[in-house]
Amino acid sequence: MRNPFRSLFSSVFLALLATCVTTAPLRAQGNQKSEQQRREASETRLKKEVRHVLVMLPYYSVFDNFEYKVEGDRVTLLGQVATPVLKSNAEAAVKSIEGVAAVDNQIEVLPLSPNDDRIRRAEYRAIYSDPNMTKYAIQAVPPIHIIVKNGNVTLVGVVDSEGDKNLANIRARSVPDVFSVTNNLTVEK
Repeated sequence: MRNPFRSLFSSVFLALLATCVTTAPLRAQGNQKSEQQRREASETRLKKEVRHVLVMLPYYSVFDNFEYKVEGDRVTLLGQVATPVLKSNAEAAVKSIEGVAAVDNQIEVLPLSPNDDRIRRAEYRAIYSDPNMTKYAIQAVPPIHIIVKNGNVTLVGVVDSEGDKNLANIRARSVPDVFSVTNNLTVEK
C-alpha cells in the first residue's frame, strides 16, 4: 500500500520544482531589463550633467556651440568654440563629472581672426536687436548661437517658430562681408 503522505510530498515537490524552473528565466530576463533601465537612467543623468557643466563654463557665449554624445560612461564632445581655452575647460569640466570614465574631445577651435570677430559682433547686433528676437536675447544663455569661420556663418540652436527661424536667417544675411549663411536652427516642438 502506498503512503498517502509520500505521494502528497512528491506532488508538492514536483510543483515547486516546476515553478522554480519556469520562473528562473523570467527572473533572469527581469534582471536584464533592470540592468538596461539602470544604464539608460545613468546615461540620462550624465546627459543632463554634461549639458549643465558646459553651459556653466565662464567663457561660453553665443559664439560657441557645444554638442555631445554619451555612450555608457564615455562622453564625446563636439562643436566649435571661438577661444582655445574653452575647449580645454570643457574637457576638464566633463571629466570631473562622477560616472564619466573617458572624454573624447573633438571640439573645433575656430581660427582667430579680427574679421571673423567683427562679423560675430555684427551678426549678434543684427539678430538680437530685432524687436521680434529680443525674447531670445534676454535669456541667460541665448538659444541662437552664431558660429563664424573664415567669413562663413552658421546659426545653431533652438527657436520657438518657423517664422523666428526665417527671421534670424534674413537678419544674418543682411550683414555685409559674409560669404555664406547656413541656418541649422531647429524649431522647438
